[in-house]
Amino acid sequence: MNPIERTVANFQELIAQVPEVLQPVIVVIAAAIPFVEGEGGAAIGIVGGLHPVVAAVAAAAGNFLCVLLVVAVTSRARTAVVDRHNSLVGVGGGVSRPDVDEPASRQTTVAAPGSKRRQRFDRWLVRYGVPGVSLLGPLAIPTQFTAAILVGSGTPPRWVLLWQAIAIAVWTTVVTVGAWAALTYVVGS
Repeated sequence: MNPIERTVANFQELIAQVPEVLQPVIVVIAAAIPFVEGEGGAAIGIVGGLHPVVAAVAAAAGNFLCVLLVVAVTSRARTAVVDRHNSLVGVGGGVSRPDVDEPASRQTTVAAPGSKRRQRFDRWLVRYGVPGVSLLGPLAIPTQFTAAILVGSGTPPRWVLLWQAIAIAVWTTVVTVGAWAALTYVVGS
C-alpha cells in the first residue's frame, strides 16, 4: 500500500468512527470555511468515504449558507452606511449639520485610488460582470469574499446570491467529479 492509499484508508477509518448521520454535517461545516468552500468540502467528504452526491450536496449547501449569511450581513451594513452618509450630507430629508455644511472653498474631496487588488477586482467586474466574477472568482479568492465585495459595491444581493449559487454548484461539481475519479482510478478506493 503506497503512502496515499494509506493516508486515505486512515482518514476513512477516522470518519467511520463518526455516526453516518453526522458525516454530511461535518462536510457542511467544512464547506462553510473560506478557502475550503464547497470544493474542499466535497473532496473531504469523498475521501472520507461519503457517496459523491451526498458529499457534493452537503458541501454546496454549507458553502451557500455561509455566502447567504455574508450577503445578508454585508447588505445590512451597506444599507446602514449609505443611510448614515445620506443623513449626514442632508440628502433625502436628513438633518443639516454645521460641521458637514462647510463652504465649498473649505471642502476638499480626494478620490482614493484603492488597493491594487481592489483595482483588479473592479477591472474584472467591468470586463466580466457579476456572472463572470462569480464564476471566475473562486480561482482567486473565496466565494464569501467575492460576495461581500460585490454587495458592498452596490450589486443587488439577489443577483449576487443567484450567481454565487451557480458558481458554487459548478465548482463543487467539477471538484467532486475530479476527486471521485482520482479515488476510483488512481488510488483504487
